[in-house]
Amino acid sequence: MEQIRNVIKNMINISDDEMKNLLSFCFIKKFKKKEILSHPGVIPSEIFFINEGIIRVLVNDPAGDEHTIHFALENQFIADYSCFIQHQPSLYTLQALEAVICVVMPRSVIEWGYRELKQGDKLGRLIAEFYFIYQDNRINNQYIRSPKERYNSITQVFPNIHNRVPQHMIASYLGITPIHLSRLKKEND
Repeated sequence: MEQIRNVIKNMINISDDEMKNLLSFCFIKKFKKKEILSHPGVIPSEIFFINEGIIRVLVNDPAGDEHTIHFALENQFIADYSCFIQHQPSLYTLQALEAVICVVMPRSVIEWGYRELKQGDKLGRLIAEFYFIYQDNRINNQYIRSPKERYNSITQVFPNIHNRVPQHMIASYLGITPIHLSRLKKEND
């Protein structure tokens, strides 16, 4: 629990007793490679904090094709956050791309934090702000930057991504074909 403790302390001013109480509701869970953490159509009841591993967020279009919309790495919170907040069925699938070790924060932890922590509402707001800023940047990158610019910047957002994630998922995230991704990689070598 040390990693999440450090991240939360960097986000909000929290006493040791408050931290102990907050984390007493949380638990560690391991997921195998390719295991699904969260399914579409189910109201999310947990937020995951990644200690180790990488999680892919994907959506299936009406034809059944998968589209990678996000990767989450160590020391990040991940959930279908807007559906979590609104108590609505999830739109996304969260899938472990490697063996993943997470701290699971059940909804009760977040609700307890809002009520009991001096800065509990700030913690939730900061997590929500992170997702909003990430999604805003993601949309801007997708429509303002060229595929080459998106490819060149992916390692800034996701360090070492090319060694951890299959190339077809990176291509999907970038909004290009795997063949186009291969060409971009060759141009950069």
